[in-house]
Amino acid sequence: MAKPPLLPTLDFFRGFDAAARHGSFTRAAEELHLTQSALSREIKKLEQEIGTALFERGRRGLELTQAGETLHVTVRNVLREVAQVVAGIRARAGAHRLTVSTTVPFASLWLVPKLARFRSRHPDIEVFVSADNRLIDLERSEVDIVVRFTQAARVPQDAIRLFGERIVPVASPRLVRRTRLRRPEDLSRHVLLHLEDPLARVPWLDWEMWLGAAGVQGVEPSGNLRFSQYDQLLQAAIAGQGIALGRRPLIDHFLESGELVTLFAKRYDVPHAYFAICTTSAHGRPEAAAFLDWIVAEASAPATQQVTPRTRPPSG
Repeated sequence: MAKPPLLPTLDFFRGFDAAARHGSFTRAAEELHLTQSALSREIKKLEQEIGTALFERGRRGLELTQAGETLHVTVRNVLREVAQVVAGIRARAGAHRLTVSTTVPFASLWLVPKLARFRSRHPDIEVFVSADNRLIDLERSEVDIVVRFTQAARVPQDAIRLFGERIVPVASPRLVRRTRLRRPEDLSRHVLLHLEDPLARVPWLDWEMWLGAAGVQGVEPSGNLRFSQYDQLLQAAIAGQGIALGRRPLIDHFLESGELVTLFAKRYDVPHAYFAICTTSAHGRPEAAAFLDWIVAEASAPATQQVTPRTRPPSG
């Protein structure tokens, strides 16, 4: 019997496919949780084993060569078929397990506090929440439901819009009681809490943008605190360490509990929204349908109590 031909490792083909789809080693490496240099080395090794270049630098960036285009057609189809077969086997082996991928703020502030209600209705469904702000490939990922904060034009047609975000300044009621915060200009007397956003994923969550939208100039805060994660920033606000830009409805349970209060009348809606997406491998699975029905109902439900903006400090 003839030996099968030697092939490069499967990881090389996954890296090649990601680079071909994105037209960028950097974005492909981000999808695969690799460094850009590691992915470049894999592509170089693949080209050496095949014996020809697969990419070239063009005027529009990274482009496939003719050999690369020919290879990508087959690699794309094979990887898709393998992913679908594996997903089907996993679905049959663990029919009641559901993997939900979403962003870190949505998971920690909105989804996790509500999950007990889903579990009470569907105790037989095991939910795994995978919180990661990086992009994933819907066709090749190992998730069933994806919730992402993005523009409507960037999601599949069958994506379900949950809600948008409204940005409003918030603070601890203890901080508000002991100081003066009647108008945005009063922010000059306070510490402002900032989210570090080097990739500009949420550019509207920025004090300069909010002050500009409010028509306020010349605000010089008494200090600044910066955080890499939004839930850390909120904990600092709850502790009275400064004033934050709140993301409603993600922070509504803090408003309802009285841990935070809204300030001023000025707020603005952002151009993105949260969308729920069922991956191809999860279509038709009853646990996926149950979760989608539940999360849509939760997103549409009114708050347990009316939360209105506070424009003057509480008395006392």
